[in-house]
Amino acid sequence: MSTATAVPAVAVPTVGQLELPGQTHVAEGPHDLSGMYMAHHAFRRDVADFAAAARWTPLFDAAAWRALDARWQRFATVLHHHHTTEDTTLWPQLLECVDAAGDRSARETLEAMAAEHQRVDPLLQACGEGFAAMAQDPFAATAEQLAQTTRAAREALLAHLRHEETEALPLLQRHLSAEGWERVEAAAATGIAPRDLPFFVPWAAKGLDPASREHLLAASGRVMRVLLWAFGSHFERGEAVAFRYV
Repeated sequence: MSTATAVPAVAVPTVGQLELPGQTHVAEGPHDLSGMYMAHHAFRRDVADFAAAARWTPLFDAAAWRALDARWQRFATVLHHHHTTEDTTLWPQLLECVDAAGDRSARETLEAMAAEHQRVDPLLQACGEGFAAMAQDPFAATAEQLAQTTRAAREALLAHLRHEETEALPLLQRHLSAEGWERVEAAAATGIAPRDLPFFVPWAAKGLDPASREHLLAASGRVMRVLLWAFGSHFERGEAVAFRYV
């Protein structure tokens, strides 16, 4: 039984969308993609910082390598959940919609999204193994391999995000119903347990300009403001250790 519902072929209002540094396209339409764009901003920021840290962190700084290992695990967990939500909830609904519309080109775009996840994920796994190895026994050869792997992961992830923003997210706006988008947002929310919020909130806000940060907080409610106020400094201290050479 089909669960996806296409947006009716009538005029629908658009909502204001965020445009953040590194973002390659704004998909206008009826769904607020703020959470998607903020996640992409954080992924771009982190993968660039990890690539730089892998290259420039000295072998002797064991505390930095341990912090990088722990921080990578946080990043990889969020990104894995993001990809899983797309693969299990977003892309399948959209495939039903575009098939119903007879849009073969759109199907090829959505199939490419899942295929790109399959190319990115092994690189991310290799990065995680490299940071774990450096946290335990920091050898020069391991560091060099990690620098190469993080650079490859960064290039692959950035290419995927560009493709998603320019081609897949416009399909979302064009085809997916409000109910379909609510399913996606509900699936995304299930990956954030209450114990994760002290990390997740300042992580999402890191590097945003004041207006974008206010947009995030206004949409999330008072609890998020309190969490950012309460845990922001702790998060920043951890970032300063992990990325001290970036």
